[in-house]
Amino acid sequence: MVYYNCINTHSTVERGDIVVKLDYKSGKPLHEQISQGIKELVICGALSKDEQLPSVRDLSVELTVNPNTVQKAYKNLESEGIIYSIRGRGNFVAEAKDADGKTIEDLYSAFLETARELAFYGESKEELERVLDKVFEEREGAK
Repeated sequence: MVYYNCINTHSTVERGDIVVKLDYKSGKPLHEQISQGIKELVICGALSKDEQLPSVRDLSVELTVNPNTVQKAYKNLESEGIIYSIRGRGNFVAEAKDADGKTIEDLYSAFLETARELAFYGESKEELERVLDKVFEEREGAK
């Protein structure tokens, strides 16, 4: 199911628990937006290990994008180890693996930058701790 807003700059696809939002006015390429949307669903636990993703054709039709765009998104996700493909069967969510040191370092760097910015805007330490607690509670609930 595809929803368009009144000025037709976003589309949302819902398929069971799968929701991918595209912003056509964003400077970010569509394949990156698709990759990010699916990655977020995997990280939050909405998509579980070995769950099959929509076919390239189905998702491209639902999002009204070129199939090559979806294929590129899936290829990026596969190179990141988020999904795997089985020839003739489709694409599936991969098992969570240990990230390499560089990835962890980059994530902590982005986290620190975000935390500093939130503190600058007046967010309290307690609020940041509450958000962190919520993240871990959600992860535990998804298992």
